[in-house]
Amino acid sequence: MKKILIYFICFAFICFVLPALFTKTNKARPVSQETKIEDNSNIVSEENPPQTYDYKDFSTVKLLHTATGEVEELNMDEYLYGVVSAEMPASYDKEALKAQAIVARTYTIYQIRNSPDKHVGAGMCDSYACCQAWISKEERLNKWEEAERESNWQKIVSAVDETSGKIVTYGGTPINAFFHSNSGGITESSVNMWGGIDYPYLKSVQTSGEDGYSQYSSNVTITNEDLLNKIKEKYSNIEIDFTNNESIKIIDYTESNRVRTVRFGNVEMAGTEARTLLGLKSTNFEISRTDNDVTFSVIGYGHGVGMSQTGADSMAKSGSNFEEIIKHFYTGVEISYIN
Repeated sequence: MKKILIYFICFAFICFVLPALFTKTNKARPVSQETKIEDNSNIVSEENPPQTYDYKDFSTVKLLHTATGEVEELNMDEYLYGVVSAEMPASYDKEALKAQAIVARTYTIYQIRNSPDKHVGAGMCDSYACCQAWISKEERLNKWEEAERESNWQKIVSAVDETSGKIVTYGGTPINAFFHSNSGGITESSVNMWGGIDYPYLKSVQTSGEDGYSQYSSNVTITNEDLLNKIKEKYSNIEIDFTNNESIKIIDYTESNRVRTVRFGNVEMAGTEARTLLGLKSTNFEISRTDNDVTFSVIGYGHGVGMSQTGADSMAKSGSNFEEIIKHFYTGVEISYIN
């Protein structure tokens, strides 16, 4: 009787329990696969690049007018008309102007997102030294020759409108889209600027054709006395023996041939600080001396990080479009859209 009971239990297990378990296991597999696919759809990769971003909070810009202290609210693209027309000559190629519009839009969104308390009641100001330059349509038109006013303005508006909603992203977020006037043929890596912040998309790249622009080179000659007084504004203990050729000397350079450290007498300072104190257009400079003065021979204009505006124009005139320009100056980025 005990054997019959055991056989019956085994028979029931084989006939009823095992098939049920097998069926349940097979039904569970498609569910886990679907879940995995759904989860993968949110992963940013080359096969699944970021496309559209919802930044409704940035459809308008609150602009601080530094001269009056007034805050004006503008549509994003309307704001960018004033930025692009202030930051880049209308004579530049249309593709360069488009690149500038996208970079300026990206820079605006990045600053507002990451520095919301920079200005009281405003996201951006109209100062190039603080945010980025901006000029009203009326002021801009008055600065152009009458014959070219309408065509210049329409060219600016078209460059902004044709790139409306486009921004530069890295890893799914807007980049800190720095730009400058002229790199002198090679841009600077961000790691050598602003306390050594290493943005992965702000690497040193070479650019041709910039030597054909007026911003490419400049010279600043300062008398020994004026040089001493300028540095004394920051370093009261400065002493320079102008009879000693080693008393004024560049100590080392960055990878892009910009001055990293320079010596003035008993003071060593960063090239960026020397540029500010002496009013130089960039940190890419060489020093020559006479008995009475010091000359700084400067290459390029601006901090050198990110997109060079003259470099962008040179690339555009050689056939590059705005996307090619942007991806040249910003490493590993994508052009994305905002809603």
